Amino acid sequence: MISEPEKWSNLEEIAEHLGVSKDTVRNWIKKGAIPYRKVGKQYKFKISEVDAWVNSGKSAEIE
Repeated sequence: MISEPEKWSNLEEIAEHLGVSKDTVRNWIKKGAIPYRKVGKQYKFKISEVDAWVNSGKSAEIE
């Protein structure tokens, strides 16, 4: 059985998923904290990678 590849999420979707503002996500991007990819001028995220980042406790280490 072949599973569908995970879709990429945009900045607005990931902010909603995490329950934070888009500015908070932008600050994490600037600090290189949150896992993301840049596609052109847009930031893209895999929810599974972001969830793993949160579950690892690294999100709590951001100042």
